[in-house]
Amino acid sequence: MALQIRFVTELAAVDPAAWDALRGEDDPFTSHAFLSGLEQTGCLDPRYGWTPNHLLIESTTGELVAAAPAYLKTNSHGEFVFDHAWADAYHRAGMDYFPKLLVAVPYSPVSGPRLLVAGRNELRAVLLKALQDFCRRYSLSSAHINFHRADEVASPAWLARSDLQFHWNNAGHASFDAFLATLQAKKRKNIRQERAQVAAAGVSLRIVHGDEASHAEIATAHQLYARTFDQKGNHPALNLGFFQHLATRLGRGLVLVLAERAGDVIAAAVCLRSSNTLYGRYWGCFEDIPGLHFECCYYQGIEYCLREGLQCFEPGAQGEHKLARGFLPAVTHSSHHLPLPAFHDAVADALVREREWQLRYRAELLSHSPYRNDEAAA
Repeated sequence: MALQIRFVTELAAVDPAAWDALRGEDDPFTSHAFLSGLEQTGCLDPRYGWTPNHLLIESTTGELVAAAPAYLKTNSHGEFVFDHAWADAYHRAGMDYFPKLLVAVPYSPVSGPRLLVAGRNELRAVLLKALQDFCRRYSLSSAHINFHRADEVASPAWLARSDLQFHWNNAGHASFDAFLATLQAKKRKNIRQERAQVAAAGVSLRIVHGDEASHAEIATAHQLYARTFDQKGNHPALNLGFFQHLATRLGRGLVLVLAERAGDVIAAAVCLRSSNTLYGRYWGCFEDIPGLHFECCYYQGIEYCLREGLQCFEPGAQGEHKLARGFLPAVTHSSHHLPLPAFHDAVADALVREREWQLRYRAELLSHSPYRNDEAAA
């Protein structure tokens, strides 16, 4: 089949149905609604380091047969696969690391499809070569594919890198108490105490989906998200318009956990969901109440998965404290193309050492599993 390769600078130029048909699953983050919403509401801007440059593969009749959400990056902000040491090495060598080409979902350390081929896996090689050719044509330092599925990238031109997150898997528990019964007694007691602290503070929890949420609830959720970023000295890249866009376009795909006392929302967790996975994304509170963060961000999510029959809960990046609450280390994947041989080889050596350390770290984490036995955590 003859194929045409092109890059577009806005996803609005791509038919939403054609794009979504390539994903092969209902992962919300690679949906046309999510990615185009970032652009349309002004969350992506060259000033923030993001310039959309999406890769499209089309047949000679114009049918979209493969694609990848891609961006030219002038920094490494909002990626969560840290390459600052690589950028520093380029700088010390008198070369420019930026701009680079990135295939990813902005601001989202969430695994999912990145090379969109609708099951035609042979087209992945076409996408990879197109990314490599783009780097060579424009003399870019590198191309990166972050948080892709484990089997998506298989090429010696791309260096494999992995990291760890903490995920909860549904073992078919009939209830939250049934889940607790699989934990060691000390962990089970701690979780019950944390939940009791929230209840004793007079706080109640409520789940609201995007198609049920009022404008005021969406605005409050965004205010809490922005407040958390401001408190940590970070820029809240997602604006209220984007939150409203998600509520409208994703509907039940947007899940708000609202914590209320005396009729007022005092905290919230913002999640997205697919047909089988809940993704915890943002959190904020107006009051610091013991146990409230864990209740909003973890326990309510687990209960939601049990009610909805979801198989996995990914509450976000980092956080060893999640281990004691039933979340086990899961491997995430990224791949990196560095055309300059000297840097490719140096990074390859560093990744070998990083991988060895990571294997030891994961084994250490699993040795402290909160579960009573391996079967309970399967």
